[in-house]
Parts: sequence; structure tokens; C-alpha cells
Amino acid sequence: MTFNGWAQIVFFFATVLLVTRPVGIFLHRVMEGELRPLGGLERLVLRLSRADGEEQSWARYAASLLVFSAATMLVTYAIQRLQLLLPWNPQHLGPVAAGSAFNTAASFTTNTNWQGYAGETTMSYLSQMAGLAWHNFISAAAGIAVAFALARGLTRRESPTIGNFWVDLTRATVHVLLPASIVFALLFVSQGVIQNLAPSREATTLEGRTQTIAMGPVASQEAIKQLGTNGGGFFNANAAHPFENPTPLTNYLSMFLIFVIPAGLTYAFGRMAKDQKQGWALFGAMAFLFAGGVGVAYWAEARGNPIVDRLAVTRGEGNWEGKEVRFGIANTALYAVVTTDASCGAVNGMHDSFTPLGGLVPLFDIQMGEVVFGGVGAGLYGILVMAILSVFIAGLMVGRTPEYLGKKIETREVQLAMLYVLIFPLVILAFAGWSAVAPYGTSSLANAGPHGFSEILYAFTSAAGNNGSAFAGLNANTPWYNVTLAIAMLAGRFLMIVPALAIAGSLAAKKVVAPGPGTLPTAGPLFAGLVVGVILVVGALTFFPALALGPAVEHVLANTGKVF
Repeated sequence: MTFNGWAQIVFFFATVLLVTRPVGIFLHRVMEGELRPLGGLERLVLRLSRADGEEQSWARYAASLLVFSAATMLVTYAIQRLQLLLPWNPQHLGPVAAGSAFNTAASFTTNTNWQGYAGETTMSYLSQMAGLAWHNFISAAAGIAVAFALARGLTRRESPTIGNFWVDLTRATVHVLLPASIVFALLFVSQGVIQNLAPSREATTLEGRTQTIAMGPVASQEAIKQLGTNGGGFFNANAAHPFENPTPLTNYLSMFLIFVIPAGLTYAFGRMAKDQKQGWALFGAMAFLFAGGVGVAYWAEARGNPIVDRLAVTRGEGNWEGKEVRFGIANTALYAVVTTDASCGAVNGMHDSFTPLGGLVPLFDIQMGEVVFGGVGAGLYGILVMAILSVFIAGLMVGRTPEYLGKKIETREVQLAMLYVLIFPLVILAFAGWSAVAPYGTSSLANAGPHGFSEILYAFTSAAGNNGSAFAGLNANTPWYNVTLAIAMLAGRFLMIVPALAIAGSLAAKKVVAPGPGTLPTAGPLFAGLVVGVILVVGALTFFPALALGPAVEHVLANTGKVF
């Protein structure tokens, strides 16, 4: 580890911290209707969609989200299957196979952006723009909408409603995601990210051979894939490809965009609670977990591969396998932590090539529930569920009814929170265990032993966590993985959103009670530490046995000189 590496990491987080307040203020004012910079466009969209703007109960809000998501998923599936008949297909790419199209439609609908295909040789330009990039906007906007719905549930008094899904979706898209994406897409273009509709070009290499160089509308997709914590790359190599991520500045901007809205949402929550310390407590819990992950990942990768140390070679500066020389070890480790903390899925290096402990960090980041800043919207509503569990646990300790922001946390809220928490590991461990013993689950593995198990575990963790990054080494474009990963993505998104919205509806209807002598303060470091503890304990107790069979065993074997 070097001073330069740490300086870059500190600079990155300092800039995120710097914009958290202004971004949070902007998000709050936009989503609550106080600021409408593109009000004419908002009104036009709502008029065309015939949304009346009437406030909805949590059940109507959830139903609207589910119907909208199902319809858009069908549209994306149809675009892929019909792409040979549609325009903007200069490579004349044929229809995407049914299994892969279903998986991809589920992936982009759930803000996962898992890709079991090579984008530049599978998707036409229209599929990339109208099917994938379009979904990057609306799936991210839906996450923001749910976050504000839960925040309203916690902060409103005796209200039967939590907002209107169509209004929230439109405001997040029109006022936040669309204008910001245009600005950053142009900035990416200025740095060399390509943006065109030209067909692929043929080039002659120095060896006299022919190489196909893919073209396409990359910058427009790159901006929203990072800002919306989507992560799906135009190219198979994702952010390691020089056409997607050509310079250190684009690499920094990519990471910055991943964190900027999730960080700002914590401040927006503080404004809604009319107590800014509530938002900073959640931000502090997230920041602590982020710092721990970066420290371990950077240390593990800078330390290098212990197997190489036993060979008659110079280890050099650390583990360089699977990393871009343009970015180095520090920025690759940082990128891996940022993208898995925030359920983005974009990668500028291959996690499969990390050291065992270095690879464990992004895996465990997702298994904590994607609450370390988390996805756009998903991070806030995820950590709010953890906060509710934290005050419940604290209430058990002191023998009093737990309260959060003056709302009593009772049986219904705890049951819904536990449903939210238990769905995640159930989906991951059930499918990962099944795949690890079935021949159709292991037949497409590139590695045996604990590393192969880690590849399977990571795939389902990434899918259920709506992250989308891959460990690599696993060919997931098979009938088994296309179907099971799609189910994991849909369950990890909607079977967790519905309980969160139900909690919002239940809390919104409650009265606010005055704090008493047994009320746990939830606006300081003590509560932030309690939330961190609950997150770590829930993740550790649930996934420790699986992690012990994968990265932990591989680390022990690597240090004894054994490798599979």
C-alpha cells in the first residue's frame, strides 16, 4: 500500500462527502414537489401517462410499481427477440436467445444489469438504447421512489398514504437522472468515450491480422449506468474497456457517480425527519463499513498472491492479475468496493482474479444487503429497515417498546422487517447450494474447489442483491443459470420492496409519541454503531458458513502453497 493510493481513496470519499448536502437538499425539494426545474416536461409525461397524481396507500403504490415493472420487462424482452427486424442494427445481429433475453429483461428491470452475454456481439444499438439504457433510468427512478415512500412512512403523522408512484417515478427521472446523465455523458465524450451509431470497424493489427473494433452509443449509457447504480456495460469488459473508461478522470467520475445519489439520499432523509442528525447517523454507519471494506481489499491486493511469493519471481507491487495497468491496484480495489457497496455492478477489474480475501470483500459487501450507500434508493430503504431492526433489538435490551422517529415499532413492523431480511439469504443460499451439487450447475465452471464454489455463490449473491457484477469464471449463459438467476433477481428486488412499502404504510398511519426516559437516541454515533453491528451480525451469521467454504478455505490453502 502506498501514500499515493491512500490519497486517491481519501480524495474520492472527500468529494462524495462534499456534495452530500447539496445533492440531498436538491433531491428532497424535487421529490417533495418544492422544486420543479423541468416542470413542463413533468406535466407532459404525467398527462400522457394519464396519472392523476392522487396520493396512494402503500398497497396501491406497490401495485403500481409491480404492474409498471412487469410491462417494461415484457417490452425489453420483445425488443431483444425482434432486434433483427428493428432499425439501428448495423451489424445485423439476430434475435437474442429466449433464455438470455428473459434473463436480461429481468436483470435490467430489477436494476441488476447482470449480463450473461457479450454486449458488443449480442445487442443491437436499438436494444442497447431502447431496451437497456432506457431501463437504467426507470429502474433507478423506481428505487428512488420507494426510498422516499418509506421515508414518508417514517415521518408522516396518521397518514393513510405514502405518495404517488407515478409522480415519484416521473420526478426522479425528469428532474434528476435525465439532466445529470446528459451533462456527464458529454463529459465522458470529452474524455474519449465513444458515442456514435456507426457499424463496427475492421483494423489490421501489427501482426497483419484483422481485428473487429466495436462502435456504438456508449457514453449515453455509461453516464446513466453509473448514476443510476445499474452497472451494465455496453462492452463485455465493462469499465475495463478503454472505450467505456479511457482515462483516470473517467474512472474517478464513474465511482463518484455511483455514490453521489445514495449519499445524498441520507441527507434528504434527515430533512424529511426535520432532524439532520438522523441522516448523518445513517451516513456515518455507511461510511464506517465502506472504510473497512476498502482497507481490507486494498491491503489484500497490495500484499499480493502468496503462491507467487513461493516462486522464483519478484512479487512486485502486489496482485496485478486481472487489473488494468491504467488504474493500478488502489483504484481497482476502490472500484470493487464502491461498485459492490452500491449495488452497481460495473467493474474495472476482474474480481475472479483478486486474492481470496480481496475477493471476499466485494462478495460480503453485497451480502450485507447492499446498504453501504447501496443502490439508488435501495440503499436508503435497506438501511432504514436495518435501523428499524436495530431499535427493536435495543428495545429488547432495555425492556421497552422500541421507537424510531417517534413511531412505535411493533409486531407488524418487525415481522415485515424480518421478512425483508430473510428473503435475501434464502434465495442466495438455496440456489447456490443447489447449483454446487447439480451437474448442470457445475458444468460451466472454470475452476474447481473453493474458488469454483465462490464463483457460484457470487453469481447468486450478485443477482439477489441486484448488483450485477460477476466473479467471472462461470459461464452463466446456460438454461439453468438464465432462469435461476432471473428468479433470484426478481425475488431480490420485488419480494424486498413490497415488505418495505408495507412497513411504510404501517408507520405512516401511526401517531408520533413523545420520547421518554427509555427512548433510544437514534441521531448519534451510538445508534450508528448499533446499526453497523446489526448489519454485520446479520450478514456474518447468515453467510459465514458459505464464506468459510469459499474464500476463507481458499485463503488458507493459498498460504500453504496449494491451488486448484
